[in-house]
Amino acid sequence: ETEPLTSKKDVSDCNEGEDCKENGLLVRNPKSALRLVEDGNKVHPSQGEKGESAQISNGYSGVQSSVPCNGMGELMELEDRETWSKKIDFLLSVIGYAVDLGNVWRFPYICYQNGGGAFLIPYTIMAIFGGIPLFYMELALGQYHRNGCISIWRKICPIFKGIGLAICIIDLYVASYYNTIMAWAFYYLVSSFTAELPWTSCTNAWNTGNCTNYFSKDNVSWSPHSISPAEEFYTRQVLQVHRSNGLDDLGGISWQLTLCLLLIFTIVYFSIWKGVKTSGKVVWVTATFPYIILFILLVRGATLPGAWRGVLYYLKPDWQKLLATEVWVDAAAQIFFSLGPGFGVLLAYASYNKFHNNCYQDALVTSTVNCVTSFVSGFVIFTVLGYMAEMRNEDVSEVAKDTGPSLLFITYAEAIANMPASTFFAIIFFLMLLTLGLDSTFAGLEGVITGVLDEFPHVWSKRRELFVLGLIIVCFLGSLATLTFGGAYVVKLFEEYATGPAVLTVVFLEAVAVAWFYGITQFCNDVKEMLGFTPGWYWRVCWVAISPIFLLFVTCSFLSNPPELRLFEYSYPYWTTVVGYCIGTSSVICIPIYMVYRLIITPGTLKERIVKSITPETATEIPFGDIRMNAV
Repeated sequence: ETEPLTSKKDVSDCNEGEDCKENGLLVRNPKSALRLVEDGNKVHPSQGEKGESAQISNGYSGVQSSVPCNGMGELMELEDRETWSKKIDFLLSVIGYAVDLGNVWRFPYICYQNGGGAFLIPYTIMAIFGGIPLFYMELALGQYHRNGCISIWRKICPIFKGIGLAICIIDLYVASYYNTIMAWAFYYLVSSFTAELPWTSCTNAWNTGNCTNYFSKDNVSWSPHSISPAEEFYTRQVLQVHRSNGLDDLGGISWQLTLCLLLIFTIVYFSIWKGVKTSGKVVWVTATFPYIILFILLVRGATLPGAWRGVLYYLKPDWQKLLATEVWVDAAAQIFFSLGPGFGVLLAYASYNKFHNNCYQDALVTSTVNCVTSFVSGFVIFTVLGYMAEMRNEDVSEVAKDTGPSLLFITYAEAIANMPASTFFAIIFFLMLLTLGLDSTFAGLEGVITGVLDEFPHVWSKRRELFVLGLIIVCFLGSLATLTFGGAYVVKLFEEYATGPAVLTVVFLEAVAVAWFYGITQFCNDVKEMLGFTPGWYWRVCWVAISPIFLLFVTCSFLSNPPELRLFEYSYPYWTTVVGYCIGTSSVICIPIYMVYRLIITPGTLKERIVKSITPETATEIPFGDIRMNAV
């Protein structure tokens, strides 16, 4: 009768650095990777074992796995985890996640605001020593442990499991407002299917007496009280903010935007309901289409009169700005939110990779593509702003004062409307915004889905479609406040407070847990086991010290100088800052609450409880390719 693989006898009979054989089963010693072959067969070392035996996470023996063994001595493998159909599916999904609407509107604005070309210096430094190491760390963690953002902490440091819960809450907050911005883009897209775009004239029902169309053939002068038809279309027709008095009086729900959002969530559901096999195919369109449109718009913008003025304003360096702390904070925040660690997405996507996939190369490629896209988007935006300044006979700084979504939905939309073939360019531009947003939504929700399904596999693993449907309904209901006439004010509040400091805190604690509790040596051994080489001293120093300091620096800067929110003519009252911090804290509070809960339910003295709570509960089962190996 075969002894259980978890028996002490199996382990104790193994000498250091040797394999032990028990009843036809070949088992590595407790510090080696699990290897099962038929008795007498030759053992071929895996890629990670070249040179020395690869270690299982935290030195746990592979025989501690809960894999059952039948009476014949045959090892019954755990059910195979779903993997990407092709490597390119994974790369496009990660690129689609990282390259989102923020690359188009946030980076160009922050760049010219913080010294133009000079801003690229702190941006590059922060990317090299902060953003990319964190990006690489999350990909490696997800690929090695093959778990979502909640259950992965059992294999790293159980007391930090609250980080996974906080990530899920943050992702739900993002889904509640980010998709509303796409609903605005969808409304514009539908409105673009006309011979004359509706934001080109002042003769519509929503226009006011201040509407001034300086692109008209009449000799029109632009005054301080003038409002462009594009701005009135955005504020009075799409958002209808004039029907709201602010956050204390949001008004009714816009049924047009509600229908747009419902359609968007329907698209999202049928793209992700079956898992990465389906979403990996959808991103072939949503991740590549924006690059085609960006190229077309770049060529078109470069041929417009006055385009050079915008490019000059975008890149003209102001070296004095480099002495300002705010510039470095903005650079760190921009690269961090652009690459997007901390949302559970990189962990989830990487967990569906093959075990020996080169995630190091993936991290470098995808992060470089993301940064280059941000830089090129600046040319797409500022060539058009230069054209606008030429038409208005104003300085570029006056035209470029719109920030955030207003830059796209007012300034850029107006420029497109006055180009030849305006309908065509409007359609492809808003289609681009939709595709940029969709794959980021796919990713954010997949972070939650993978986290919950891995944590509760017996409940939801066979009911993924039902769980995804419930999640989509929750996100839609959570978005109702952003669909009101004052919904734009809610979107701004959530964007600034619900995600910013919360996700920074989450990633700071994640970096500390991995580098200081799990151990940088153990983590590097894990990477070697997957890739066949150990990360160099540069990566180690970044993970242990530089990246946590980078995150702490940005978080403290944000908390010490909370943004003074203002949207259109509405200044946010003081109490909204308190509400904003409460929203942000509601996710992070899960971390200390779970720590206390963990210590309470763990038996033993306080010291024993702490030791048990920071010691990994389970080993990571190491897969061995697609071959099922049975021992008889």
